[in-house]
Amino acid sequence: MASAPPLLRRRTLLGGASLAATGLLASGCSLQIRSRPDPTIGPDTMLVAGDKGTPTFTANFNPFHANKRTAASILYEPLIWINPLDGELVPWLAESWDQPDPQRIVLTLREGVSWHDGTPLTGEDVDYTFRMLQDFPANDVAGAWGRIDTLEVDGRTIAITLKSPDSPALPVIGQTVIVPRHLWEGVADPSTWRNEEPVGSGPFQLGTFTALQYTLDRFPGHWQASSIDIEHLVYPAASEELDLVTKGYDWAYAYMSDVENTWMAANDANRYWFPPGGIIGLHPNHDVAPFDDVDVRRGLALALDGRQVAEVAAEGYMDEASQSGLLLPNQEDLLDPSLPERGIIGQDTQAAIAAFEKAGFTYDGTTMRTPEGEPFTFAITTANGYTDWLRAVQEVQRELGAIGIAVDIDAPQPAAYEANLSSGDYQVAVGSSNGSDAFQGFSNLMSGEYYVPVGETSQNNRIRYRSAEADELITRYRASVDEAEQTEILHALQRLFHTDLPVIALYYGGLWGLYNQARFTGWPTAEDPYAPLQTYGSSPLLVLTRLRRAQKEAS
Repeated sequence: MASAPPLLRRRTLLGGASLAATGLLASGCSLQIRSRPDPTIGPDTMLVAGDKGTPTFTANFNPFHANKRTAASILYEPLIWINPLDGELVPWLAESWDQPDPQRIVLTLREGVSWHDGTPLTGEDVDYTFRMLQDFPANDVAGAWGRIDTLEVDGRTIAITLKSPDSPALPVIGQTVIVPRHLWEGVADPSTWRNEEPVGSGPFQLGTFTALQYTLDRFPGHWQASSIDIEHLVYPAASEELDLVTKGYDWAYAYMSDVENTWMAANDANRYWFPPGGIIGLHPNHDVAPFDDVDVRRGLALALDGRQVAEVAAEGYMDEASQSGLLLPNQEDLLDPSLPERGIIGQDTQAAIAAFEKAGFTYDGTTMRTPEGEPFTFAITTANGYTDWLRAVQEVQRELGAIGIAVDIDAPQPAAYEANLSSGDYQVAVGSSNGSDAFQGFSNLMSGEYYVPVGETSQNNRIRYRSAEADELITRYRASVDEAEQTEILHALQRLFHTDLPVIALYYGGLWGLYNQARFTGWPTAEDPYAPLQTYGSSPLLVLTRLRRAQKEAS
């Protein structure tokens, strides 16, 4: 194992100065705060704000745990790398695959892959991993095994028969990370095991670990070792906003208010890139009147100015979202060309009032009244602490107030927010939907397969949406492996999303990537969007193969 760098020595500001600076950062003031990179960090070592301590680290590198150390996704690798920006599938541990029909997947395992202890990675490890997910379903967080009927391994060939025609199962199964059979099969309960001394197949292996900081070291036996130019990754537990600005981080993932006068002003080499990663919108409960009425949903959509909501909520970093259900421009190639204005629904107050009137409402110039003659008022639920969502709700509240609709704001703690949405205990909520896999976004949100009545819990279709047209399109897509037919079905789903408004798209949620290009080059950007700048999930696996030391590039 390569030697790890010494624990970093940290410069600390005076307590009063730290408090003052924190307040100024939060308020968006433009006080110049400069970063002070630690001179003990060598040119081959990257300082990453990629795993926040609370306030210290606990060793948990089980890649299937929700509370794992985020670097577990660098220590362990998936069969297929999936780009969170657009859903592109990239060969990883599986060097190739074929889907000859909607119910069968054949993967070919890459040759020459080994675990960090030198043991070869084989098809038996793949077989063990999926059997373990079957036996310990708590680890099957993506529901991969639930879609598999049979799995057979013959050398490097993994043949999977699905329970039903299910062409979208490929990325779900492909994103499964593989673990070593020879080390895991002796664990009594892999769903509770913390795996404190991880042995994976990734490009980095665990170096040192303390409660305040841990390190990863380059794995020289990795199948892509020649593409990894960084020797060490350092993850400190302290990575608050002030730490990011002052301590010379090379890479961070964080929403930072007034990024130009904070992150960018702190160091001339600091850069950021915030591509869209989801649609933030109003999620009406379709089992609660009057939100089961499409004219009410259309009235809400037409009454709102998505551009202004985006400006207020995300400080202008993000654009208003298309009602196509796609992430634009990430998924521009999938956009139905028949949608007007690329699917964006502009604010039209008169048309909004007309839509409400079609639903039986009345508007007297000051108050919008329900068909029963009562003032129209409802609550929007958002998660406490999600500041951009709260600002979005406040702007929605203001804009709907302009046509006499009174909005209350309900902001439970995040756990209670999730519980309320899962059980249907809400009227309208702010939520995030859709994503890099366009079909899966529509299916998770709109499929009647996931419908349960209010009071029962579900993690998908929490809006309680039902549509025979949506179900028919989803079934057709699952039964097809023809790319042209799948595109046609996606266009139809976009048109339904646009006209039936299962959710009301407001603005895009950002992937908040911060980086410094002084010591490392090759970062993903809007001009070269090969991956998002996420420090979590599988994104770093690809990013780390593209980065190069600036000193070597210059020499």
